[in-house]
Parts: sequence; C-alpha cells; structure tokens
Amino acid sequence: MAQFTIKDIARELGVSPSTVSRALHDHPDISQETKDKVVALASKRHYQPNQIAKSLQTSRTSTVGVVVPEIQHHFFSSVISGIEELAHKAGYTIMVCQSHEDQEREALNLRALASHRVAGILISISKNTTDYGHLKAVMSQGIPLVQFDRVVEPLDTGKVTVDDFNGAYIAVKHLIDSGYTRIAHIAGRQHITIGKNRHDGYRQALKDHGFRSDDDLVVYGGFQERDGLEGIKKLLSLASPPDAVFAVNDPVAIGVYKHLREQGVRIPRDMALLGFCNNPESALVEPPLTTVAQPAYRIGREAMHMLLEQFEREADFKPENKVLRTHLMVRRST
Repeated sequence: MAQFTIKDIARELGVSPSTVSRALHDHPDISQETKDKVVALASKRHYQPNQIAKSLQTSRTSTVGVVVPEIQHHFFSSVISGIEELAHKAGYTIMVCQSHEDQEREALNLRALASHRVAGILISISKNTTDYGHLKAVMSQGIPLVQFDRVVEPLDTGKVTVDDFNGAYIAVKHLIDSGYTRIAHIAGRQHITIGKNRHDGYRQALKDHGFRSDDDLVVYGGFQERDGLEGIKKLLSLASPPDAVFAVNDPVAIGVYKHLREQGVRIPRDMALLGFCNNPESALVEPPLTTVAQPAYRIGREAMHMLLEQFEREADFKPENKVLRTHLMVRRST
C-alpha cells in the first residue's frame, strides 16, 4: 500500500499542501480548527513523515546545520532556541556553527556541514560576507537552505526577516517627535539587508519630517560594541555634534552608551540614544535604552518551519520571504 502523504491530506481537506505542513508543525498562522482537522485525518490515515526512507534516498541525516555570526549575541541565542524547539518536535537535532563575522570561516562551516550530510542549513550571514559562492555551492548540492535576519536578497532561498525599514522609521520618528533635531545614525554594513534597510528607514523618516540628510551624521561600521565606540568618537568630534543617536542594533548602542558615560555626556539630557533588538542588557543600563524590539525566538521558529516545509514539499516548494513586525520599546534614554 502506498504511503499516505501530505498531498493526500491536502486533497481530502481541500487545502494546500503548505497549509497541511504548517498545521502538522503547529504553525501560529494556521487556525486551531484547521490544525485539528489535519491532525485528525493524519491520524486516521496513519500518516508518518517518512524521515528514515527520505534519509536513505538522499543519504542525508536528521541533523540541521545552523550558522550564525556569534552565539554570545542574545539575539542569535534566542533565534537558536526557537530553531531547536521546533526541530526537536519534528525529530531533528541541530548543529550550530559560528562564523565570527568572517566570510572564510562561514564558508568552512558550510563545507563541514555539507560533509556531515545535514538535512538542511539555516544561516545568518557574517558582516564581512560579500561573495556568495559558498552559499550557491550548498544549494547546488541539493541541500535546502533558509536565510534569516541577515540575508542575501538575490539568492533564491526562503528568507525570514523583520521589517527593518519600518522599525528604523518609527524609531527616528520617535526621536523627532521628542524634539531632537540633529539625529545621527551609526549604521551597519550596507551590503547586508539589515544595515541597508535600517539606514534607508532613518533617511526616509528625516525626509518625511522636513529634515535634510547630513552625511556627517552617518557613520558606517559593523554590528558590535566596538563599532558603537568608534562611531560615537567620530560624532563627538564634529563641530556640531548630534543631540540624538540611532544605532543599528543594541550592541552598537551599548558601545555608544559606555563612551558617553565615560565622557560625562548625560543621557538623554545632552544626547538621546536609541537601539534596535531589545537585548536584555538594554533594560539594565541606567537610564534604560529605548530600542526597537524584534521577535528573535519567533524568527528561529519561522526559519525552521520554512525548512521543514522544504523537506516535505521538495520540488513543489516555492521560496518565500517572511517579514515579521517590530515594535518600539520607549524607555528613558530618549
């Protein structure tokens, strides 16, 4: 007897295979009524995701590779928790690698994961990745690949991101509404989506509210504390320093915060400060940091959901770009 498949469930219930797949993995976008119908029919027809047979056919394991710039960043550790929770539920284990913001190490990680015959790979690229040959090589081997957070737009893969443009726009609008007039931006690398989109949101908010963009008020760097430290030094050296700083992420904002405190600059009286991410540290500094919160744990779950769909739908899978919302956490730094 032929095995009952996701397509069979979809046909009987009059829904798409994607809906069935998401229902079986308890996806939040699927209604409880649909989940109940899918699970009931799957149980009645003795549906089983044939991972053993699939492993024999593809010579791949039930391990999923995860590549992140650094685990110590709270955002990425939260993403990994979301990935692992859903992977475990679906019968997969995860293998985590760090690129340490280095393209060569990232490429080495991908080659190692491929040699271990992982079932698929989830990746957030390093800030220094400008050549994508190693990503294309993985895809050419037939290994499913999903990008999250920092993504390469031209690659035809599933992607899970947040609305970085709108998050930045709302952040800068908040600073404008609070009365600040010289708003600086310590930006990330512009070849990476989060750096470019947050920078574009900053520029657009200024334009829409009648402010002229001042190139002297934008400092380009990376995504770590030291980038904030170097950025704020440049801004403080200006003849007319800013009265507010929007940092590309919370680690950069914390670097700014530490230097401002060392220099006796009062936050927010002398200079307001705003970050992006909502790391735990942002609420612990004094004054607490206003920041744009992004759903790190959900990003991990959505990325793993997308990979599971690709496993099950195979040739029928069409990559999608899932964009999640952010929200502003107003605290006393602004």
